[in-house]
Order: sequence, then structure tokens, then C-alpha cells
Amino acid sequence: MLRLALIALLLANAGYYAWSQGLLKDWGFAPQEQAEPQRMNQQIKPETLQILRVNPGKTSASSSSSPSSPASGAAAPVADAASSAAPTPTPGDSAECLQAGVFDERQAEALRSAAASLPAGSWVLDSTPVPGRWMVYMGRFEDLEALDKKRAELRARKVDHDRAGGTLEYGLSLGRFSSSEAAERELANLAGRGVRTARVVQERPDAPGFTLRLPAVTDALRPQLDALRPAMAGKALRACG
Repeated sequence: MLRLALIALLLANAGYYAWSQGLLKDWGFAPQEQAEPQRMNQQIKPETLQILRVNPGKTSASSSSSPSSPASGAAAPVADAASSAAPTPTPGDSAECLQAGVFDERQAEALRSAAASLPAGSWVLDSTPVPGRWMVYMGRFEDLEALDKKRAELRARKVDHDRAGGTLEYGLSLGRFSSSEAAERELANLAGRGVRTARVVQERPDAPGFTLRLPAVTDALRPQLDALRPAMAGKALRACG
């Protein structure tokens, strides 16, 4: 039975293949043809149809130069109008901030008088307190001979020093510090190196100070600054930091 079923299946497949390929058309067995002859009748002179090869490079070049792209031509006048509308800065429009200092109270008063001739709001004196300063000090010695003898001793111990100056002459400074605590620490350090006669003194007390600031110096204002020179105690104007 299995053999007969297999033979029947093979014969059925062979018959379907012969039918689908039109091999049985002469016996009246063939699938219905799918065709639309009316489309062929609707063609207009199909023999005149030609296939042309297009050069892509030439097409892109011609299209870029074609007058049919008004956007690029219209953009130029807009840019010119924008650039002409923006004013070009002139040297007279520029301004910079300048400052000088620090000045003490007496110098600040002289500056106020000198700056009175400048335009209102063109200058200001900023408060800049000057902190005190302390010194590890040796002296005061009787004369230069005693001073030089002590300097020789300090050089032998490799201790840095210089002349104290001012009202502390004849004397030697073994270091200057912004606080008494720092000076005391250095004094203790020097004692460990054999320096016995030094002491801490206040070289300069806390004092008020002032900085001259010119926030917007223009070319028109610069010539007027000469009026400040005599009151500036030799200090130069520099760019604001």
C-alpha cells in the first residue's frame, strides 16, 4: 500500500508540472494565460524611445550655476546691509581702567585736590588699609664699628640680615613679618642657632591707605590726567588688576 501511495504521489506531481508548463495544451489541459494586450495597443510610437546616459558631474555643475537658485543671489544684499548697520568701533570709543597706589592719608588728600578738575565720576579713591609690620631686631648699636662687628658674628652663624633703616639705625633686621606671632616664631628659631640679643619690634603700625582708580579712561580723558602727576608721589598708573 505504501508503494502504491508513493507511485500515485509521483504521478500527481509529474502531471501538475506538465499542466503548469503547458505541455498538455494540445489535449486541452493548460492554465489560463494572464495577459493585457490592450496596454500594448495604448503605446505611442514605442520605436522612438531612447535611453540617454547622464553625466552626474556636469549636471551638478550646471545646476549650481543655474539662475534658477535665487536664494544665493539674494543673500549677499542682506549681509551687506547687516555689516553696514553695525558701526565700526573708533579709538575714541575704547576705554580702560587704570589705577595707582597705595597712598597714605596725606597723599590721598593731595590727590583729591588735583582730581577735582576731572569730570565727575571719572575717578575714585578706594580704601586700601596698609597692615602693620614686625621685625626681629638687633640694636641699637653705638656706632658703625659695633654694627660691623655684629654683622661679622651673624655671617659666621650664617644668619641672614640687613640694615634696619629709618628710626631703627644703627640696627640690624633679621627678618620682617606681617604679624607679631610670625616674628616671635622666627625669634625662637634664631635662639636655637645661638642668637641671644635679638627682640621683636613693630617696624610699622597699621595705617589707612588709598588706591586711585580711574574706571573708564578714554582718549579724550587722557590729556587731563597730567593734572594728577604732581600729587602721585612718583607712582605710575597701571591697568586695573
